[in-house]
Amino acid sequence: MSYEQARDQLTEVVKRLETGGLTLEESLGLWERGEKLAAICEEWLEGARARLAAAMARPENGDDGSAAPF
Repeated sequence: MSYEQARDQLTEVVKRLETGGLTLEESLGLWERGEKLAAICEEWLEGARARLAAAMARPENGDDGSAAPF
């Protein structure tokens, strides 16, 4: 599942929980689903952070890395 898919599904889960009117069993099921979706999002974000850190650690075109990356 992509980050965007997990994020969108998590948004829907949160909306349903905030709306209320669910049984305890339904709420617990949605909460568990939300936890799984949040973990997927966190995994994607950690991967993105690692890739950015690796890219920023590499000098570009013989640059000594002393210049700001942006």
